[in-house]
Amino acid sequence: MIDEVVFDLIEKEKRRQQMTLSMIAAENTAPKPILEALGSYFNNKTAEGYPAHRYHTGCQVADELEQLAINRCKSIFGAGHANVQPHSGVNANLAVYSAVLQPGDTVISMKLSHGGHLSHGDPASITSRIYRFDHYGVNPNTELLDYDEIRKLALKRRPRMIVAGASSYPRLIDYVSLRTIAEEISAYLLVDMAHIAGLVAAQVIPSPVPHADFVTFTTYKTMMGPHGGVILSKKIFSRDIDHAVFPGTQGTPTLSLVAGKAVCFKLATTPEFIQIQKATLKNAQILADELRTRGYRLVTGGTDNHLVLIDLRSKALKGDVAERALEEVGILANRNAIPYDSESTQTTSGLRMGTQAISARGLREEEMREICKLIDQTLSAVGDESIKAKVRERVYGVCFRFPIDG
Repeated sequence: MIDEVVFDLIEKEKRRQQMTLSMIAAENTAPKPILEALGSYFNNKTAEGYPAHRYHTGCQVADELEQLAINRCKSIFGAGHANVQPHSGVNANLAVYSAVLQPGDTVISMKLSHGGHLSHGDPASITSRIYRFDHYGVNPNTELLDYDEIRKLALKRRPRMIVAGASSYPRLIDYVSLRTIAEEISAYLLVDMAHIAGLVAAQVIPSPVPHADFVTFTTYKTMMGPHGGVILSKKIFSRDIDHAVFPGTQGTPTLSLVAGKAVCFKLATTPEFIQIQKATLKNAQILADELRTRGYRLVTGGTDNHLVLIDLRSKALKGDVAERALEEVGILANRNAIPYDSESTQTTSGLRMGTQAISARGLREEEMREICKLIDQTLSAVGDESIKAKVRERVYGVCFRFPIDG
């Protein structure tokens, strides 16, 4: 063995994943075939450019692989064009911006503190230094997107692009209304569906593809694939998008990652994948109902997708405290700002939870209700070592009954 230290760390991480229940809304467990593709001989190949138009020789098989991934992706989502090279969701967003915008152009998007994403023009992101972003938020009473207010902002600012999509918004987005607003001001519409792509692929929630000029997503959340990004677009933008990815914002694609994406798209057509996506929605509904019954206030009152956002002020808790308490018993969630949050981003008043990873492990209604009970027991007795030990033992039991594939 060449590197026992790294080998031991890999085994240690495998055990950690096996013995914890991930309810982090931004991660999932990739099946073994995807992990095998990521460790394949494609890792050795440099292949700048696109199929049949490479800047290196020896790319015949690489061309077959990338075209396979493109075709599968277009078929799943009904897209006119797909670029599978982006290394991440942020890279995908950057490429779309650079494809059709000029530095200094105005863009409107959902503000991060109300559920958006850093790459949608947050001041901490480089995107805010290249383009002029203005942000819309949610209604303070309903915590839902107000499309009349979005339209007013669009008419006032006349942006070149409207960005939709979120990282912590538990409701469906009205793409038809956003398309109408975009057409009224002759703006592009970009939908970032990073979190919900698997649900869209399984057709258990509406797709933004028919309504948007561009759609970006990641393949590792609800898609259950490798860490990477994808861009979908109308066919008329294909050359602009491809040029913006390479040579515009990236160099050579990671072909082993493209291989993992190709496998991911194949798995997304199987009955097993569709059942997991249906279970993800059902489990999220159970999570929301059970928590609400136990006195927790949920942002927007519930969920339409895979995630639930909890307002912990109803339990006199802070996000960082709740996050740490749950991790100590083996349940992983993350602190998260809620709309109009008065706490810092390091503390927060909210907790974000997702059901995609536990659904992929096979947990269904009975287990979901058990997990909700364990969450409540933990958060109702933070610091109680006896409660912590009992909950941890029961979490272990669930993990043993539902092991991670591979």
